[in-house]
Amino acid sequence: MSARAAIVTVSDRASRGEYEDKGGTGCEDWLRGVVTTPLTITRHIIPDGRESVAATLRQLVSEGADLILVTGGTGPARRDETPEGCADVFEKELAGFGEEMRRASLLEVPTAILSRQSAGIAGKSLIITVPGKPSAIATCLNAVFAAVPYCLDLIGAGFIDTDPAKIKAFRPKAK
Repeated sequence: MSARAAIVTVSDRASRGEYEDKGGTGCEDWLRGVVTTPLTITRHIIPDGRESVAATLRQLVSEGADLILVTGGTGPARRDETPEGCADVFEKELAGFGEEMRRASLLEVPTAILSRQSAGIAGKSLIITVPGKPSAIATCLNAVFAAVPYCLDLIGAGFIDTDPAKIKAFRPKAK
């Protein structure tokens, strides 16, 4: 059985069809280029806002998504409430993800410090927030994804593996 990933694009304009969903495409392209095990991917586009994010994440968790990438809405703008919506759903926050994604992004742009990216667990789902720009998505996922397969193992989610030439998944060796 293949693992299930969901990609949620958070954007008022994209949800109204006024703007091309580059973030969702960037996430899917990245996953398809790195993950080597079977992976079913669904895409969702929702408007900005704490309530829309939380409701969508709760639904995806209840449907059994193993990995949920949320793109967009992590900045300081008035409508950027993705982190708040995620916090309403997280059972456990994984602060190291946000720290590492910002550190990697700061090597490329000084405005990365404005990002409020995060990650956490809800049920058997790992939820990671990433920026909306495809190159920034790649920077962030490249920085943290080596830990994702083992995290999924630990929470009882679906199994995924990666192309070691791109990202070497870290799993501790059995003693």
